[in-house]
Amino acid sequence: MTALPRALAPLRHRHYRLLAASMALSLFSAGLWAVAVVWQVVALGGGPAALSLVTGLSAGGMLASTLVGGVLADRVPQWYLLLAVALVQAGAVAVVAVLSLAGVLTLWQLAAAALAVGLAIGLYYPAYSAQLPALVPEGDLLAANGLEGAVRPLLQNAAGPAAAGFLVAALSPGVALAATALASLLAAANVVALPVTPVRRERADDGTPATGVLTDLREGFAYMVRTPWLLATLLFASLMVLALLGPLEVLVPFAIRDAGGGPTQHAYVLAAFGVGGAIGSLVVASLRLPRRYLTVMVALWGLGCVPMVVFGLSTDLALMIAAGALIGAAFEAGTVIWGTLLQRRVPPALLGRVSSLDFFVSLSLMPLSMALAGPVSELIGSSAVFLVAGLAPPLLAAVAVLAARMPADEIAHPLDAGAAAPAPGAALDRV
Repeated sequence: MTALPRALAPLRHRHYRLLAASMALSLFSAGLWAVAVVWQVVALGGGPAALSLVTGLSAGGMLASTLVGGVLADRVPQWYLLLAVALVQAGAVAVVAVLSLAGVLTLWQLAAAALAVGLAIGLYYPAYSAQLPALVPEGDLLAANGLEGAVRPLLQNAAGPAAAGFLVAALSPGVALAATALASLLAAANVVALPVTPVRRERADDGTPATGVLTDLREGFAYMVRTPWLLATLLFASLMVLALLGPLEVLVPFAIRDAGGGPTQHAYVLAAFGVGGAIGSLVVASLRLPRRYLTVMVALWGLGCVPMVVFGLSTDLALMIAAGALIGAAFEAGTVIWGTLLQRRVPPALLGRVSSLDFFVSLSLMPLSMALAGPVSELIGSSAVFLVAGLAPPLLAAVAVLAARMPADEIAHPLDAGAAAPAPGAALDRV
């Protein structure tokens, strides 16, 4: 099988195509939102601090709902969660779009919509992660994650932002927000066409879940704590997010503006991130998992942050675009490995909860990062913040690999197709 057919193998499955279409529209909507909300804040007269407020509320809402989302994903059919997410996003963004087009939108109304969008996103990731293995055979999971990894940056970081940049520049942020709501509504229509798959966990004889919600949460936390590679990776990711996400989401648009750019150039940088991410994802999806999969994954994430220093040291828009492409390629390549590990090394009955813990722990400091990026840049300068964002993660990555003894773990639990089968029970842990 050649590289391209291997990467496209999951598309043979009709239900996966429906799930992928819904996911693609959700990602396109997220890309539209990422640019539309920035320039809507600017149109309202806001600066980095105001954007920190809006993005921080969105991140906080996501974290507030993700643990509950993980429990729900293991207890009720994921179809209901995916549909609810799409409808909530469409409704919340449609309201602010109408207010913006009417010229009566305020910053607090935009922030409230961002909070609602964040709450919905917190439910989405666990439900999608638990739904995918129910629709795709295990042998196609790496390719499915690779396709998602390619589509996600192309739509969320390239096509969506490019479309929003054009709509904002040619018309208004309100029109871009209206397009965002429409994309979410179309995503909901694709979810409706999916089958309602059963929850993959044991139940009591009367058909009710065998345990309570708090017990479910404790079980997920216990699994995370007793799995060193999982815990170390999530703690590393949380610190990487603290250093990286706030500057990336809040300060990069203003660095582009200070370099003489605007919505269009902001879209170019995000598009470069997306194209780079698509290339990185497809390369990983077309190959076997590396034998040193944990080390490679963490190294990709850590070293992939280094190009952030460009935004602090240069005003050359071409260099900023190149930096965006490199960050995207490294980040998405590592994410494809990560998603496949979770689906292959975590027991199916725990997958929703572990996916929600992945989301919760790794992004736990994102609201803080978003909230601090603007004010801290005003105190010490954005250049210093970008240097920290680029240089701290590689050091944190090295600590995570050594502290969790990841090289020994990946040798003991090989996942590449040519390796020997792991010992019984070894498949019950995962990154």
